[in-house]
Amino acid sequence: MYPRTHALRTPDKVAARLVETGQELTYAQLDDRSTRLARVLADAGLHRGDTVALLSTNALEALEVYWAGLRSGLYVTAVNHHLAPDEVAYIAQDSGARAIVVSADKGDLAAAVVDSTPGVVLRLAYGGEVPGHGSYEAALAGSSGEPLDDEPAGAPMLYSSGTTGRPKGIRPPLEDAQIADAPDPLVRLIAAFGVGEDTVYLSPAPIYHAAPLRWAAGVHSHGGTVVMMRKFDAEGALAAIAANAVTHAQFVPTMFVRMLRLDDDVRLSYDHSSLRVAVHAAAPCPVEVKQKMIAWWGPILVEYYAGTEGHGMTMIDSAQWQTKPGSVGKAVLGTVRICDDDGIVLGTDEVGTVYFERDQLPFVYHNDPEKTREAQHPAHENWTTVGDMGRVDEDGFLFLTDRKSFTIISGGVNIYPAEIESVLTLHDAIDDVAVIGVPDEEMGEQVRAFVVPTAGTATGPELEEQIIAFVRERIAHYKAPCGVEFVDSLPRTETGKLLKREIREAYLASSPAGA
Repeated sequence: MYPRTHALRTPDKVAARLVETGQELTYAQLDDRSTRLARVLADAGLHRGDTVALLSTNALEALEVYWAGLRSGLYVTAVNHHLAPDEVAYIAQDSGARAIVVSADKGDLAAAVVDSTPGVVLRLAYGGEVPGHGSYEAALAGSSGEPLDDEPAGAPMLYSSGTTGRPKGIRPPLEDAQIADAPDPLVRLIAAFGVGEDTVYLSPAPIYHAAPLRWAAGVHSHGGTVVMMRKFDAEGALAAIAANAVTHAQFVPTMFVRMLRLDDDVRLSYDHSSLRVAVHAAAPCPVEVKQKMIAWWGPILVEYYAGTEGHGMTMIDSAQWQTKPGSVGKAVLGTVRICDDDGIVLGTDEVGTVYFERDQLPFVYHNDPEKTREAQHPAHENWTTVGDMGRVDEDGFLFLTDRKSFTIISGGVNIYPAEIESVLTLHDAIDDVAVIGVPDEEMGEQVRAFVVPTAGTATGPELEEQIIAFVRERIAHYKAPCGVEFVDSLPRTETGKLLKREIREAYLASSPAGA
């Protein structure tokens, strides 16, 4: 279903609310405004298979743009507004965007890419004026609210976070169906999380990321209410849950850590009794962090593992996880296959590359057939991977070890940084941590930890030795860091993914002797 279905039945129901301002969008308004924008896009000459780009901070208009594209047979490309102008221009050009809609608080960035995006025929801005862009509100006011005769189903075409290079455009096939009839696997999948008409869904992450954007749309497909935060804040999220009687919310593990670190008198003062499901994904969650969240909120945590590529998905609830701590669950979309470097399927508990088998190839990397081929199994083109490593136990539960490109090979032995990072996450003196492999003349690579100390913590050799000993007490000694670098901050995406390539490049640049 899509917003018109619910607009006809419950026109005054709130489809979306912005936490910080209280601004609301009813289903009637969401349907009307997305219909009007769909006509604006069509009048500008956009046709099925074309792309509309969205450059926006978290705003309710972003949801209107998404649904306008989806009911027009267009690809919707939400662009990370933290990128530099040349990076934004690259995505606009690579995606073939013919229209760009922007929020005025990103006006300088939007104006900076006008000259470098000549293929764009329509530029609109909401929330204020932006040079080179027309008024979003004026365009909608001058358009008809009557739906187009033809409303083919569009799709999101999102870009990977670029943790290992240039962002890659992930282009799914378009359904040969009208938006009212088009099947969407995500809509069916999130029903398994208990999403329905009574859902009040808290979305605290940036709307340009795959999960916030697609889950918000999925909640709309079910007729629920999306409660959007402009930006995550630990106490603010707890306040939003209490004030809006939130039933479902989605977080990344770093958000859990920040909420757990609130003073108890603050953390425990907010009512979370309405919360039925706390979803988490995007990055590995340390076992100890998850155990503390379950102790606080109860067995309502549900984890899933998937990629922006939509190639497959696993899921695990709290009861299952407590019997399989560290697992990301069983497959609910596709079939998990664990393979070695030659593509041979491995046995139970053997670590290899995680593939999902689907009936057909679920995506391609836009304009990059080589990257698409690299994501495919050597012998089965409909088996695809995003490069994660893992194992499957005797009961079919998947356990991730790390991203293949992050694996440290020291003395011929594979070491997975995520395991070490999980150990160090809740060390009292550590606010943030990343573990990478750095060149070593004798061993090939050595393990090195990059640590952001907690405020007021004295750093130096004594703390370094303590951190290394802390790891050695908990996992095999050969996995412990050979050294610790104390830093002010670590580069992360807003979904918590570490940009390890940047960490490694900076280290090598400053330590030529270690290169």
